[in-house]
Amino acid sequence: MAGIGDGLRKTLIISAVSFALSLALYLSGLLGGFELKAYDLFSRNLNPGASGGDIVIVAVDQRSIDALSDQSITWPWPRQMYAPIFDFLSRADAVFFDVLTTEPSAYGVEDDALLARALKKAGNVYLPVFLSQNPSAADRSAMGFLAGIALPPNAPRTGLDYRSALLPIPEIRNSCKGAGNVMIKPDADGVYRGVPLNFEVLGRNIPYFVLGHLLSTGKASFGNDGFTAAGTRLPLVDGRLLLRFYRSERPFPLLSAVTLIQSFVDEQEGRKPSLDRSFFKGKKVLIGLTAAGLYDLKPTAVSSISSGALVHATALDNLLHRNWMTPLPRVCVVLFMLVICLAVSYFILTHFSLSANLAFITGATVLALGVPAALFGNGVYLQITPPLTAMVSSALLSAAYSYATEGKERRFVRRTFSQYMDETIVRHLLKNPELIRPGGRRRRVTVFFVDIAGFTPIAEHLPAEETATILHTLLNAFTEVVIRNQGVIDKYIGDSIMAFWGAPLETDRDEENACRAALECLDALAEINREFRRKGLAEIAVRIGIHSGEAVVGNLGSDRIFDYTVVGDTVNLASRLESANKVFRTRILVSGDTYEKTGETFLARELGLVAVKGKSLPVKVFEILAAAGTPDAVSEEKATIHRQALSLFYEKRWQDAAGLFERILEIDPGDGPAEWYRGRCESMESCNGLPDGWQVITMKEK
Repeated sequence: MAGIGDGLRKTLIISAVSFALSLALYLSGLLGGFELKAYDLFSRNLNPGASGGDIVIVAVDQRSIDALSDQSITWPWPRQMYAPIFDFLSRADAVFFDVLTTEPSAYGVEDDALLARALKKAGNVYLPVFLSQNPSAADRSAMGFLAGIALPPNAPRTGLDYRSALLPIPEIRNSCKGAGNVMIKPDADGVYRGVPLNFEVLGRNIPYFVLGHLLSTGKASFGNDGFTAAGTRLPLVDGRLLLRFYRSERPFPLLSAVTLIQSFVDEQEGRKPSLDRSFFKGKKVLIGLTAAGLYDLKPTAVSSISSGALVHATALDNLLHRNWMTPLPRVCVVLFMLVICLAVSYFILTHFSLSANLAFITGATVLALGVPAALFGNGVYLQITPPLTAMVSSALLSAAYSYATEGKERRFVRRTFSQYMDETIVRHLLKNPELIRPGGRRRRVTVFFVDIAGFTPIAEHLPAEETATILHTLLNAFTEVVIRNQGVIDKYIGDSIMAFWGAPLETDRDEENACRAALECLDALAEINREFRRKGLAEIAVRIGIHSGEAVVGNLGSDRIFDYTVVGDTVNLASRLESANKVFRTRILVSGDTYEKTGETFLARELGLVAVKGKSLPVKVFEILAAAGTPDAVSEEKATIHRQALSLFYEKRWQDAAGLFERILEIDPGDGPAEWYRGRCESMESCNGLPDGWQVITMKEK
């Protein structure tokens, strides 16, 4: 009896300590980042596959843009191009047009009038309102419009206050069925997982984009106790609905906007359209931008690249079909943690068999994951990391107590710790213990981004297995190149790699090694593309951006989870240089801070001063063409002529500069920088007075 009492006492003490520790971690918010990642993992694997088909997305995608471009209709489209779409969707239950019309059309007032008439004729179109914290004066008509779409005074309030609203221009907003706010904020990690249902601006309570329609049709309602949809009170947390995204890449029927336009034309000209307008009868339609260059891409719990229209469609689907996530209250999480701490502590403190303890810990892990997983699959969210934290803390404390007091579990504890950390990393940290300290230290680093251009459209036409194989082939090749050139792989971001030089070991050749790695990535890609051509696959292109500067480097994870990484403005600028390749149609862009440290190791050409978002001062940018001593005659000639042309450009000798850029294009018709600067010269020559900072190239990319 005494043994039993002693074992129970030890169990209660150790479980109380482990519970207090794990509870403190939970309540402190330190587990928040891990929880979000775990939530996304569950979403990608446990959420339903696809919707029932009563919600359709009409995408302004790259196919639509290319098709109209072939007809000399460039982006942004005249607003009248949407008129046939609205006409074709006239039988839909509701159409949500997720495209801002806050400024008059560049094509003139008649363009706006045509769109307004199309909206009024359709009679089912809801427009977006964009709320902002920037104060602005609202005219009387704007206040009247806000009053018309606002919820009654007795509607629940969320505390989400905004200072102004960007509205559709008067002619357009007066022709719509309704409107709602589309400005929603992501979680702290930039991922969209939920939406607020109402917002306060200028004394009005404005509904979320799709909510106004549901309220007007009786599909949703509200009272003093909150909102109701599908006959059920919504489980809002701080006014926010946690969405249940479908895990399919295309969870809703997806149609290209050009398909509707062509079907309308076919109807008008007496041909049988490929799509019958009766298809939309009774359906709800979201029209949104999905092309990569249109800036409405949003990462969600199930995908790193989604569209704003998909977020709105998911919210609409959830509200219509009671398909949202219901988070369990905090008390349920705490009770589950307590049960796990008691069970794990008792077993380990009363059993000394290594195999038995390993089996039990495995079972406890399955329980700590399985219960949340089972609930998650049914739309109920029990936080994932707190139970796991409770399991780990109770197991470690119990094993440590046994080791300290009885000396029987030393090897077991050691092996247990090693299971949570890669052995190579463990050895490195043991040699450099200062790296373990949270917070990191400031170092000069060279950050490298390589992104596979246009991979998503390619992947859409391939089986998932083949896509994974191609992606693995590319990332594996680039990884080997980076490591061979003494770089450190930081992370994989979808179809891109982030790497860095300068830490933990700093050399005087970090910038050179990074640039050399970039060229070798192109060589590796050329070899891969030869194999792809042999197999009948499309060729792959990459974009690489490199920048050197100060950043914080070190263990930026937690005390238990090691994450050796680099953060800071240097990382952001390297990423933006990678994106800037889209503008110049180049492959490797490096900052002056990087290039100047390479001496004469590489053949490069200056592309000018580039102003990127988030940087107060412009950055001098260079294109790396080849390693010194290896370039072909074309590259050398291009670099020489480009240098002369750029000098003439800065001297404002537009015609002379344009002539040299044209000469480059004669040598290499596909040269992106020459084509860009030729157009720049033409625009400068026709400009009536040069604006301040005319030498600076402003990037609209991220």
